[in-house]
Amino acid sequence: MTALADIFAALEPVEDGFRGQIPAGWLQGRTAYGGLSSALALHAAQACEPDLPPLRSALVAFVGPLANTVTITARRLRRGRNAAYIDVSIAGDGGVGYRATFVFMREMESSIAFDRSDTATLAPPPAGARLHRGPADHFTHNFEFLDHGTPDARGEWRRWARLVERDGLDPEVALIAVADALPPAAYQLHRGEAAMSSLTWQLNLLVPRPTNDDGWWLMESRTDRVVGGYSSQRMTMWAADGTPVADAMQGVAIFA
Repeated sequence: MTALADIFAALEPVEDGFRGQIPAGWLQGRTAYGGLSSALALHAAQACEPDLPPLRSALVAFVGPLANTVTITARRLRRGRNAAYIDVSIAGDGGVGYRATFVFMREMESSIAFDRSDTATLAPPPAGARLHRGPADHFTHNFEFLDHGTPDARGEWRRWARLVERDGLDPEVALIAVADALPPAAYQLHRGEAAMSSLTWQLNLLVPRPTNDDGWWLMESRTDRVVGGYSSQRMTMWAADGTPVADAMQGVAIFA
């Protein structure tokens, strides 16, 4: 298993970004796990522009497969008084396989304060809990999980997740690396194996620079409609204290 921090440490600086390797243990099928691609892209975005405010939104397109040697290129689209937009692309042997726009924005004084987001009531895994990891040749081996589903849940996943190796990581990079670790919610609707692939992902952070000392995040993905080989799913993340930290939406192609 190659730790994320070691992947970043091995990156070679190139014009407008970095060149690096996707380790086999971070693959999801024939492409890099989406959370790894997003972590690499965010790392490049942070290096592109000094003194960025907190990350608040990511707009991601998983264009094609990425493996082996990749080049991560970042450029500033615009930086104003409150927000900065950074565009990042990742290319491999087959051309561009990933594209994202990251939005960084400072907190501002506002006369509007409203919050009806749900606070999580599930406690994080206690010491000695029976956790599980994926097989050694799959990206899920880099995480620890504890499921919190219900027997009658359909089109829904809920589980605690954290990186096994998380020392030395920027908190925003660590969060985005975990945020895509759940299987598509549509897996709950299929008996047996089914090939599925994320197409797009929008992630909005509800608090600036969320952190978790023990690394645990409660994650949920859910879909209400799967038709014609396509699913639109909603996703939520909570910190260990129950605070909601991220909302997301993902488009998923289903080959079954």
